[in-house]
Amino acid sequence: MSTADTLSKRRAKPAQEASVGAALPDLELKKAPSQQRAVETYERILAACAELLGEVGIERLSTNLVCQRAGISPPALYQYFPNKYAILHELGMRLMTVQNELLTPWAVPATFMLPEPAFAGSVAELFLQTMELTAHMPAGVWVTRALRAVPSLQHVRNRSHDFVTDMLLLPFMDAHPRANRAQARLTIRLAIDALYAAQELLFDDPSLDPQAVAATMAEMVAGQMMRLRRG
Repeated sequence: MSTADTLSKRRAKPAQEASVGAALPDLELKKAPSQQRAVETYERILAACAELLGEVGIERLSTNLVCQRAGISPPALYQYFPNKYAILHELGMRLMTVQNELLTPWAVPATFMLPEPAFAGSVAELFLQTMELTAHMPAGVWVTRALRAVPSLQHVRNRSHDFVTDMLLLPFMDAHPRANRAQARLTIRLAIDALYAAQELLFDDPSLDPQAVAATMAEMVAGQMMRLRRG
């Protein structure tokens, strides 16, 4: 099963879970487009939202602005999305899926058997690749910020990080079956969050050197992973 398939199956639950005890916006699609014309309209909505997000920011973004930019009427938008947060949710799911797909060739036992310097180098390279991919995705940086700043969207990032943790844990344990599984899972989960936070910092502070940040974070992660190997 692909990353996209797995994450898509998790779309419905988070909105329901997040709404318990709180008046959070509905994130579920009203319906999925089926006909070609409907798909084109759906994609125009997403593209317009991505463009506007970088221009006006999260707070000023509205469905009316999206409709104007996409050249459609509000009823056409509301066929698919109940509010602007549902559009951001879809953009976030797409970004997380594409980011996670970078891991597929990396997440193998051979990676976790590399000596520390080589492993750190591979982590740094993956870090920079993820940054570049995000920067080139439509509104990728702003979608990243939305996943952090908007309470109803935070589950997208959290569930994606949980998925990646399990994705990396399996090849690590295959490579090092004597390692403490619970500690390995915790270490990998914390490493993913730390690397993601470092990328957000680079997006927020362009004065920092991405190469230096990548190398420093990779060395920190590699050091922890080596400790796990030694048991």
